[in-house]
Amino acid sequence: MDIIMYLIQYIQYQHKQICWLLNFICRYIPLRQWAFDDSHSPKYQKFKIDKLPKIISHKQEWNWCDLINYYEQRYHKTIKPVFRHGECNIPEDYRCLSCDAPFQYLSWNNGKKKTQLICKVCQSRFNPASDTRFSKTHTLHCPHCNHALVHKKDRKHFVVHKCVNPECPYYLHNLKKVDKNDLESNKYKYKLHYIYREFQIDFFRMDLNSLPKNASSLRFKKHDSYVMSLCLTYKVNLGLSLRKTAQALKDIHGITISHQQIANYCKTASVCIKPFVDNYDYDTGKVFTADETYIKIRGIKTYIWFIMDAAKRSIIGYQVSDNRGVGPCILAMRMAFRKLTELPKNFKFIADGYSAYPLAAQQFANEYGDKFKFDITQVIGLTNDDEVSKEYRPYKQMIERLNRTYKASYRKTNGFDNIDGANYDLALWVAYYNFLRPHRHNNYKVLNEVEMLSQADTMLGKWQLLIFLGQQTILNLQNAEGNNCS
Repeated sequence: MDIIMYLIQYIQYQHKQICWLLNFICRYIPLRQWAFDDSHSPKYQKFKIDKLPKIISHKQEWNWCDLINYYEQRYHKTIKPVFRHGECNIPEDYRCLSCDAPFQYLSWNNGKKKTQLICKVCQSRFNPASDTRFSKTHTLHCPHCNHALVHKKDRKHFVVHKCVNPECPYYLHNLKKVDKNDLESNKYKYKLHYIYREFQIDFFRMDLNSLPKNASSLRFKKHDSYVMSLCLTYKVNLGLSLRKTAQALKDIHGITISHQQIANYCKTASVCIKPFVDNYDYDTGKVFTADETYIKIRGIKTYIWFIMDAAKRSIIGYQVSDNRGVGPCILAMRMAFRKLTELPKNFKFIADGYSAYPLAAQQFANEYGDKFKFDITQVIGLTNDDEVSKEYRPYKQMIERLNRTYKASYRKTNGFDNIDGANYDLALWVAYYNFLRPHRHNNYKVLNEVEMLSQADTMLGKWQLLIFLGQQTILNLQNAEGNNCS
């Protein structure tokens, strides 16, 4: 019995020692992944996304008549108009900015200055000439200190609000973790205050099914659908430029065609095929990976957003944008989630350290609730310096290989003339990648088997069938819109 008691005491002593060592390690020997916390790395300080603010509504639900009836029933007190000893010098068109009471219930609140009125019904004080408090329907408050946020900056798609309270616990907590010597000269590198971005454009109401304009018809005058399929095969499958495609058709097939006519054929095919590619049910898995790369349009940097299903490696979301903001990121995510009513369990969304992805995820949770509430797993840097990078680096490399594959087909163009040309080229390339291109990791088979496409023996026939499937999808979308209108 004494031995058992001794062993129990010894185990308790070991437990205390282990707890003490863990506490010591956590304080003075941080783990490698902790070294990349936002408070220690100013390089990624700006990428941190704060939680949503508190929204305080100022909408007055009761008017002055309702308040008078309420006081009479609740307190048995009748509110009468203001008794005036002299002539009333309040204009008759003045009304209470809070409860809309008429001028009979208003009186001056600051004596001879006569700049502030007080309402006898709701006891509100206001300046009728310059007070704008009651015109606001709501105000934004910091979720940490409940201090009103201040409008700081105007961006292209959103407004930046900031908590400037020097006693905010969020600000004080971040301030303690920053080196004081570095803070004096490099304070602008750190994100210390709470920041919220209020979007002025609703990216969740934009139409994803709108078709590009300025495309030629499928009524062929000089050539036929066979020549159009040859153009698509040389241009998209073999990665030739427009002029090299025209030269190949002339040298190999004896067909004389201009490079501009080939561009028109590609534009028309893109218009037809894009709805089928975007509305196809890819039967996605539980892991999505995303990244953005850049192209040149008339020498100006433009961005391509890709979202890939990690299981089947199909491109389920893509977007061309002239900026690297969160708006195109939301549109690409909407395209990736369009066939989902809710996210699957253990859902993972893997991206780099760019702040547009967490901000877009926050907007999805705010718009659709818990069904689309998810966190972004960010793989930061090029080396596996933390545990997150070690585990999810293969997914990041997967999307990076996709970028290199697209860049190989884009490089021959030396850039695009306009953003519509980039959209047409990207839509055709995504259709080829998802439905026509054999992939090594899939035993040199296509990613998505379509029964109608598998019946065609040549690539020319597959392009023609793909255009036919796109036309059927357009008709189905138009019929669905007509049924909704009726």
